[in-house]
Amino acid sequence: MKLIKKILLALLIVGVIAQFFGPEKNEGSYASIDAFLSETKPSPQVTEILKETCFDCHSEVTRYPWYSQITPVNYWMADHVEHGKGHFDVSRWSDYSLKKKDHKLDELIEMVEAKEMPLKSYTWAHSEANLTEAQIKSLVDWAQGLRTSYEAQLSKE
Repeated sequence: MKLIKKILLALLIVGVIAQFFGPEKNEGSYASIDAFLSETKPSPQVTEILKETCFDCHSEVTRYPWYSQITPVNYWMADHVEHGKGHFDVSRWSDYSLKKKDHKLDELIEMVEAKEMPLKSYTWAHSEANLTEAQIKSLVDWAQGLRTSYEAQLSKE
């Protein structure tokens, strides 16, 4: 029994110490998404959808809830954000080629229509990110309109 108490005490100490360390936070400014918003010109409704459902994991602007301060949740969230930005990062939109922008929008349409985005693990904690059919349609229509524009530009090249 003493061994179990010692192990539990050691785990408690490690857990407390771990709270003082954590991954780097993704805390950029909204200026990092200005180029994306300026170029893509989403309606106010689509802008709100993007802010509520996309930017936390797909930009330099992440809103951190209180529970993100707890280890190991903070590492799990940091991994999600890095993974999300690896797939689609609106803060780097101006770095993308026209072809890549078109491809990213195609992926956005596919993932949103299949209801694979936003992730269930995100909507579980952020119920406001659950997209309605009307929101999905607005987002998809906006992205399809952009793709049409990008495809026209690509055909001129």
